[in-house]
Amino acid sequence: MRKILILAAIFFGSSVVGLLLAGLLVPGIGVGIGGFIVAVAVFTLAQSLLTPLTSKLAAKFSPPLVGGVGLLSTGLALAIASSFEGGITLQGPTAWVLGTLVVWLVTALGSWLLPLWLLKKTVKKVRTR
Repeated sequence: MRKILILAAIFFGSSVVGLLLAGLLVPGIGVGIGGFIVAVAVFTLAQSLLTPLTSKLAAKFSPPLVGGVGLLSTGLALAIASSFEGGITLQGPTAWVLGTLVVWLVTALGSWLLPLWLLKKTVKKVRTR
């Protein structure tokens, strides 16, 4: 249970960073202060639920698309999160495409590198005891 909570916190944190960076770097993306936490929570939950679903569907109906599942689920999660008022807005196709890429890249790297960093830190603590 502890591991699941740590991984959820890592993914939530990487979602925060990804959405903020997309808002700063990509023209056409707006991040509202009032609904930002709700948008991040909705995005994180949607991404967590959509990734396994889209993976299974892609594997079943179009195996070559399996590699793009992360991008697809990120785009869908952005669409769901942007439907809530005051959180995140995406205007125009460039914002959708670049926003999806930025958020996907940050969340993918965060979900991959942060657990390794935490594991390394934990192993170092155990070895010094």
